[in-house]
Amino acid sequence: MRDEEIRILIADDHPIFRRGLRGLLEAEPGFVVVGEGSDGDEAVRLATSLQPDVLLLDLNMPGVSGMGALAELAAASSASAVRTIVLTASIEKPDIVKALQLGAAGVVLKTAPPDVLVKSIRAVRAGQHWIGRETVTDLVAALRGVEAAPEKVARDRFGLTRRELQITSAVVSGLSNKEIARQFVLSEDTVKHHLTNIFNKVGASNRLELALFAVHHRLLEDQGPA
Repeated sequence: MRDEEIRILIADDHPIFRRGLRGLLEAEPGFVVVGEGSDGDEAVRLATSLQPDVLLLDLNMPGVSGMGALAELAAASSASAVRTIVLTASIEKPDIVKALQLGAAGVVLKTAPPDVLVKSIRAVRAGQHWIGRETVTDLVAALRGVEAAPEKVARDRFGLTRRELQITSAVVSGLSNKEIARQFVLSEDTVKHHLTNIFNKVGASNRLELALFAVHHRLLEDQGPA
């Protein structure tokens, strides 16, 4: 991935910050800044027309908010390939979850060292997720501090079996289907069948949504043997 050109769009309402960020990114081999936006509306329009690989999106902008822009981009099939990193001065943990649910691939604070931003861009371009200073393999650890549901929901409400709960735990720990199959002495087809059932029961469409759901509803607590 390092040998490929990564096209980046910057969306922030502070011209000085945009200029500094452009200079930083263009000094990085393989990074090309293809445009700049100063508000949420412009971010959506440019992301749709320019089709960058990565959009660096500030949450607090005039017009359509950063969250609003995320929602619009998620609904626009023409921008489905754009990977968005929320780049913000501060963010509350519930907003991290919300941003990920709306399709953000990463969340990085503006106070982070430049090398962290560079790593996050390369990571999300490669299909990973990034929170703070870590890739998605540390997603559960990053979200553990998020306030869970007000009341602990009975697991049988979702109809998940003990094996399905164990596989859910393995998924959000970053294990692949092959690794899960090896851990529980199952075939990969059986693991895929379990995942299909899990997704259907909890209403998730991918592993990230399943991880967010599991952490929010405390499904990973008190896991024992099958």
